[in-house]
Amino acid sequence: MQGEAERIALAQKGDEEAFSALMTDHQTRVYNLALRMTGSPDDAAELSQEAFLRAWRGLGRFQGGSSFSTWLYRLTANVCIDFLRKEKRRRDISMTVSLEDEEQLRQAQIPDERYSPQRALERAELREALRAGLESLNPEHRQVLVLRELEGLSYHEIAQMLKLEEGTVKSRIARGRLALRNYLVAAGNFSPGAASKG
Repeated sequence: MQGEAERIALAQKGDEEAFSALMTDHQTRVYNLALRMTGSPDDAAELSQEAFLRAWRGLGRFQGGSSFSTWLYRLTANVCIDFLRKEKRRRDISMTVSLEDEEQLRQAQIPDERYSPQRALERAELREALRAGLESLNPEHRQVLVLRELEGLSYHEIAQMLKLEEGTVKSRIARGRLALRNYLVAAGNFSPGAASKG
């Protein structure tokens, strides 16, 4: 069985079968990142294909300075950022998929209140506020927040992926969190005292 390095070398020489195997190895991770950044399964599927197309075209420039997965992940994140910038003015971009999942997991621990109309309304309002808040962030802040909070990457991994200084990543995350928090407080969906929770 071929190792990843061998597949990459073959793919760089034009071996489509080797590249197809690389796609198979990484398609779930690429799709999940695109889904978390766009909130749309259709957009995520399309952007995943775009990311792999760019990877195929740019494979000759992959030098192995980082892992292939980091290179591919950075490329996918950039494809999504480009998409979000273009779409921002045209239509709402929703990132509620992952946030809804997390909220539902938290609520599942309180089954007595899960299905009450009041609780459902509060959750719907919070999800809408989070969606609007995330949409209000600039793409760079949204990107690092998704990678950190939803993908669980370390500051170092994000810095490597985006070719940024670690301090820049921390600064963007802090600014993004603050902007999101301020948006939620202003919208009345988040009390300042709740900042220490979660």
